[in-house]
Amino acid sequence: MSRTHLLLVCTTLTLVASCATTGVHRTNGLLEEWTQPGRPGGTVLVAEGDRIHLSRGFGSADVEANIPNGAETNYRLASVTKQFTAMSVLILRDRGSLTLEDPITDFFPEGPAWWRSISVKHLLTHTSGLVDYEDAMPETTTVPVLDCDVLQLVKPVDTTYFVPGSRYRYSNTGYALLALIVERRSGLTFATFLQKEIFGPAGMQRSVAFENGISAVDRRAYGYSPDTASASGFRRTDQSMTSSVLGDGGIYSSATDLLAWHRALLSERLVSRATLDEAFTPHATSDDGKVRYGYGWMIEEAEGERVLTHSGSTVGFRNFILRIPEREFVVIVLMNRADGEAERLARALAAEYDRKVTKHE
Repeated sequence: MSRTHLLLVCTTLTLVASCATTGVHRTNGLLEEWTQPGRPGGTVLVAEGDRIHLSRGFGSADVEANIPNGAETNYRLASVTKQFTAMSVLILRDRGSLTLEDPITDFFPEGPAWWRSISVKHLLTHTSGLVDYEDAMPETTTVPVLDCDVLQLVKPVDTTYFVPGSRYRYSNTGYALLALIVERRSGLTFATFLQKEIFGPAGMQRSVAFENGISAVDRRAYGYSPDTASASGFRRTDQSMTSSVLGDGGIYSSATDLLAWHRALLSERLVSRATLDEAFTPHATSDDGKVRYGYGWMIEEAEGERVLTHSGSTVGFRNFILRIPEREFVVIVLMNRADGEAERLARALAAEYDRKVTKHE
């Protein structure tokens, strides 16, 4: 090898090493504010194609037992669950078990007659106008409500926020009812349907729609909220009166399993390509134009490419997933602390590893 060639190789290797080191330093800087010993934290994962750029756990999954977070740690997904609920409906649609135009009275004949103006698609796209079940819950509620309880809570309410189909308003009610529709058309419990038709085929080995007393969560992260009176600065706030509703937010999953989910969505393993394209197309837009919603996904655009996102926020947990299907790019941030800024962190990581994605201000 000539001296000139050797010098060129050495210079190239030095530049590569320098860029890699700089990337590590930037990533460490992004995670630093959330990485504190003896406190809850989270897991981050960035991948493109078959390459995993970053996979790291930080902080504790169980502060009291000093168990660290990792790629296999299972977090309560909160509203990131909605993409799985939507997929369940689409699987049934592809099999001819229902249509998105079916009125929900076809599934809930015990509901009021005026529900005939509300379709499955309205529930999927948050355009039903149905009242938030959280607002219909008695203040004296002491037992966590289930999806079937949501139906009973909203049935007596004889008004909607708007004429069904006329506007977008994010609705947990709609997704709880979708879980019941899956049960009534499949003949399986929603948790069983997810396991059989999504988690298993997608290779999501430890994900579960958690039902207290029925199922268990392996490698579970517990949720926490800041508390200055606590020695750790946090107190466990893992469950609430709405935590047992599955359709809108009851799935537990890990960064590893969500990567498997992302990869399954790049194929036709679960539904047809046409159905995937339909799910990733905006069908409703918020009044301010900031939200464009498909079926279980929010759709953005960066330099002509689709960017699919969804957040999940519940007592003790903050989560965010960002996907660019055309380049098989994904960022996953799962956090078990109520003060976590999962979306900000996810967008900063996305911008770090993919220059087309802008940081969230």
